[in-house]
Amino acid sequence: MTQFFGYSMPVQPWFAMAIFIALWLALSLLILRLFQTYVRQWAEKTETRIGKLLVEALHGPLLILLLFIGGRVILGGMELTSKIERLTTVGISLATAFVLIYASVKIYHGILLEYGQRYEPIKPSLGILNLLGTALIILIGLLITLDSLSISISPLLTTLGIGGLAVALAFKDTLANFFAGLYILADRPINVGDYIKLEGGPEGYVQEVGWRSTRIRTLPNNIVVIPNSKLSESIITNYFLPERRMSLLLNIGVSYESDSRKVEEILIEEAKRAVGEIEGLLADPPPIVRFIPGFGESALNFTLICQVREFVDQYYVQHELRHRIFERFKKEGIEIPFPQRTVHLRKEGI
Repeated sequence: MTQFFGYSMPVQPWFAMAIFIALWLALSLLILRLFQTYVRQWAEKTETRIGKLLVEALHGPLLILLLFIGGRVILGGMELTSKIERLTTVGISLATAFVLIYASVKIYHGILLEYGQRYEPIKPSLGILNLLGTALIILIGLLITLDSLSISISPLLTTLGIGGLAVALAFKDTLANFFAGLYILADRPINVGDYIKLEGGPEGYVQEVGWRSTRIRTLPNNIVVIPNSKLSESIITNYFLPERRMSLLLNIGVSYESDSRKVEEILIEEAKRAVGEIEGLLADPPPIVRFIPGFGESALNFTLICQVREFVDQYYVQHELRHRIFERFKKEGIEIPFPQRTVHLRKEGI
């Protein structure tokens, strides 16, 4: 008679164990199949890829985990010495913990790639986020495993706390840039491709938002590298938010001898005629003219307001509009004055 799980069985021990292993293996495969089926159905209903990620990440680890559970059950039903039982229990617990850690890392990696690729600003930081997340999962998993094995983790936590404080002090600037980068990625005041200007600093297109610094390509085609901590504290003007189009204000001065109504009419005509001929100049909303700032020292000052496609288009649009307005003023006999001062001379004693 064979003692197995406390019961006497009229079979050889190896035969009883083989039967149990076969039954457990069949049950494990059935559980795995049901898991895949129902998770896939749930994923199709919710129209997300989380179900697919779970199936891909847990397909192998789940089967191994079930086999470990079966092995633990088998060992629990056998008559073993206390030393061997302790060693096998610790071994299976460690193996189970490593499988769970591996599955957690795989799920995190899949979710990070799936959703991180959708957001352009996060792409440059996927590597560091993957590394930090993986390290955190492994650390937490090891601490839980040690605690489950009745190993005191208090000294380890104390060591980690002191070590973390030392690292934080040593890499204070690096950590400040890293967390500032996370803030920029989360708050999204800027995006890759935006044209921005920093208060008292450079301006240009955002080339890359990294975990430590942000790169800006200036109009002369140079790269300016700005630490994220400084960028997060700076006042930023984003010329692509809320939309790329922007107003162009062009100041024009004419002599006091000119007809102000006629000048306004000419400016609007030239601006409307230039739409479609000058690249970057938009027809909607239509251009307008305001008699502002008005009466100057030597001229009547007008402001022509029109819309351009984006920030850098304003330079070419101003260039062409000024040419056209100057030529039209010459045809119409409208003078563009230069600053003048009247000086009165007085003889002493008169």
